[in-house]
Amino acid sequence: MKEIVQRGLYFEEFELDARYLHRPGRTATEADNVLFTTLTMNTQALHLDEAFAAEQEFGRRLMNSMWTLSTMVGASVSQLTQRTLVAQLGLGDISFPHPLFAGDTLYTESVIIDKRLSGSRPGQGICTISHTGRNQDGVVVATARRTVLVHCAPQEG
Repeated sequence: MKEIVQRGLYFEEFELDARYLHRPGRTATEADNVLFTTLTMNTQALHLDEAFAAEQEFGRRLMNSMWTLSTMVGASVSQLTQRTLVAQLGLGDISFPHPLFAGDTLYTESVIIDKRLSGSRPGQGICTISHTGRNQDGVVVATARRTVLVHCAPQEG
């Protein structure tokens, strides 16, 4: 019987300008928000204090934006970098143009915007990925650019 182990993409398999849709989406819960916020020692009342948040611009608690970012990147792992990632090299161009609330579902898509072989690490390549998170209505709630170092495909023989 042939065994197949789930993995992400090797460097050669990343396609420039391809849009990868990561499914299923992830419905955010109040428990996610409170747990993530307290685990990371973030005391922002907009995430923890319903009475305070009710009097603010959005009228209710906001999901912690770092939860949104982490979940968005995490949603891409099984399809793109599971077992092929060497290291995450950086995150940048992060924005949160619209709030995410408990009860919203986060859907993530990724576009490969650049790739090159590593000049200093034979058998590895550097890929730049643009991640976009949308809520269930298609509204963009987060964007980020991530640079990763990944393995090249194993050479036969």
